[in-house]
Amino acid sequence: MVRVPLTPEERQRGERFGVLLRQARGERSMVEVAAAAGLSAETLRKIETGRAPTPAFFTVAALAAALGLSLDELAAACAEGPHTAEFRQAG
Repeated sequence: MVRVPLTPEERQRGERFGVLLRQARGERSMVEVAAAAGLSAETLRKIETGRAPTPAFFTVAALAAALGLSLDELAAACAEGPHTAEFRQAG
């Protein structure tokens, strides 16, 4: 099976998701959050850095639960542009 390349918008959405996760993680270590979500630290690293811009739904749900975020918050923040997401967090 050949994987269709991601669009620039999909890559940008993955980068926004990674930034949001890093911000939500705060001072917690990557290992701590990954373990709480049932993931490897390497998987979380790939998601946070945008190298895995389209994680599976259950991975996203596990991360949201581990970080105390709602799926609605994640979806809204990742669907917006980077400036809008930053404004929402500051507001």
